Amino acid sequence: WFIHFYVVSVVWNGSLLYWLFRAEFLGESLPSWIQDMHRALGRDSQSEDMGNEYFSALLVLLLLWLHSCRRLAECLWTSVFSDGFIHIVQYFYGLGFYIAVGSTVLCQVPTNVRNGKEVSVQIHWYHIIGITMYIWASLHQHRCLVILAKLRKNKSGKVVRLGYDVPFGDWFESVSCPHYFAELLIYVSMAIMLGFHNVTWLCVVMCVLFNQALAAVLSHEFYQKNFRSYPKHRKAFIPHVL
Repeated sequence: WFIHFYVVSVVWNGSLLYWLFRAEFLGESLPSWIQDMHRALGRDSQSEDMGNEYFSALLVLLLLWLHSCRRLAECLWTSVFSDGFIHIVQYFYGLGFYIAVGSTVLCQVPTNVRNGKEVSVQIHWYHIIGITMYIWASLHQHRCLVILAKLRKNKSGKVVRLGYDVPFGDWFESVSCPHYFAELLIYVSMAIMLGFHNVTWLCVVMCVLFNQALAAVLSHEFYQKNFRSYPKHRKAFIPHVL
């Protein structure tokens, strides 16, 4: 069922990325339905020029789409899911989140993106730091998901069980759910790319923080309850903190 989240995200956020790219680099207007969404969310189409924030929004939307593509690929070819079910509230929350998060980025850009001016593409220090952190967190998240998948496969790569076992390696040596921690870092990296002054995106980061922290704590308690020899030095979510 998690596959549905990323299919929706790839299609929806990919479409938003396509329209924003055409508006920013080809000088076209955003589609009328996007302009209507801007107005419904209180975004003034005549907002003054925000300079390089246009490029920041495009960059974040691109990395959000790439993140969704990678997670979709991992759901299809890497992860081995248990035979459990997802709660219907969590299911619709996930669908709504990936639709809202891309719209949040796009609504930071005025409807009339270029307004007859030349496009401003300037790489700043926060873009470099954000991209570096994004790549670092994404690599570790993928490694941790591979470690989890291998727990349910034999040496030839065939799935032989759907139960749970204690994972070791990479960030698992410090926390029980490093893939959740990496997810938070990915969204923090996007906040950095937006220059840290996008209050709306900081709300997105807080949403991811509480969501992933709750899931991590529940998983941590499950490990401790079901595995007597579970490493006592491991935290649930953030190394040495939580």
